[in-house]
Amino acid sequence: MSYQPLLWDISAPLHASSPVYPGDTPYEQRWSATIGPDSAVNVSTLTLSPHIGTHADAPLHYDNAGVAIGAVALQAFIGPCRVIHALGCGPLVEWRHIAHAVSADLPPRVLLRTYASAPVDRWDAQLSAVAPETLERLADAGVLLVGIDTASVDPADSRELPSHQVLRRRGLRVLENLVLDAVPEGDYELIALPLKLTTADASPVRAVLRALA
Repeated sequence: MSYQPLLWDISAPLHASSPVYPGDTPYEQRWSATIGPDSAVNVSTLTLSPHIGTHADAPLHYDNAGVAIGAVALQAFIGPCRVIHALGCGPLVEWRHIAHAVSADLPPRVLLRTYASAPVDRWDAQLSAVAPETLERLADAGVLLVGIDTASVDPADSRELPSHQVLRRRGLRVLENLVLDAVPEGDYELIALPLKLTTADASPVRAVLRALA
């Protein structure tokens, strides 16, 4: 019998080579103090887009009237979830790609795996997005949060952002840039809390899955 861990880290690594949406702010770290005669500690300064790596979008990201991430309730980001594999789905995750794993006991959080190996070292302009109809049906099923292992629930070149507009209209929360390569399909506990950034349109998260007892 193969060993399965009790905890899966599903967060993308963050460093200077981490991919970002073209034109967005990359990760940069500078040392403002280093241990030596003038400092007892190392202290760094970070510059980065809040959409780099694994992150949670705030309603403010796609709605001028939406709240910042620091004002979003945390309940959606912690609790039972289901990982569903949609490998080979093409440009959009349609309902037919996930129907095999949707049941009456569907947890209120769904994470979608589309990559055999997530491209944590490069920008993927051909990423798989989520069809708006898929999000609508998940919301109808009581889902509160949808996560995906790509950089966006909309196609990379989309300007209308129809799936983000479904998130807005249905009050869904979203996680993007998850790393689900090693996670078997099934049910887990999700813990992926955003920072309390009071004016920001998104927040990096350290997302983990815990095996259910």
